[in-house]
Amino acid sequence: MEIIKTPIQGLLVITPNVFGDERGHFFESWSKKAYQNIGLDLDFVQDNQSLSQKGVLRGLHFQHPPFAQGKLVRVIKGSVIDVSVDIRKDSKTYGEHFSIKLSEENKKVVWIPPGFAHGFLTLENDTIFTYKCTGVYNKESEGALLWNDPELNIDWGVERPLVSEKDLIAGNFKDFKSQF
Repeated sequence: MEIIKTPIQGLLVITPNVFGDERGHFFESWSKKAYQNIGLDLDFVQDNQSLSQKGVLRGLHFQHPPFAQGKLVRVIKGSVIDVSVDIRKDSKTYGEHFSIKLSEENKKVVWIPPGFAHGFLTLENDTIFTYKCTGVYNKESEGALLWNDPELNIDWGVERPLVSEKDLIAGNFKDFKSQF
């Protein structure tokens, strides 16, 4: 597998080794030992999966400590623009974001450590997005930043995505007080 360090410390893009032939393809989407070999000793406790139509934007979500989650995210079917925002207040890249296209074709995986807000925009109908989490969901600890916050200046490539009511009223970054 290929490991690509992003400009934001701790945030990694991982491309698995894919073995294909006339029958199709095979790859390991997760291997505890392989990730330990690259310095990530992860203990996942919950898997999540979503199905979305084209133009759905989910995010920017996070869980406050002590329920913070690391996430290993990928697309099973379709494609997304995946965005991670550094909300670690002592980080050199606090408030900066990284975006990447994830798709069933490129099979890329992103490791998002605790201390990031995360979201994605679906680019195709019937997109299946999955993520492994290092912590369980806790409703009282959930947080969100506004997907189109002017200070974050994220180029999603759309003006009017389909966004949940909860995400429409998420907080602004300038008023955000990070607990990370």
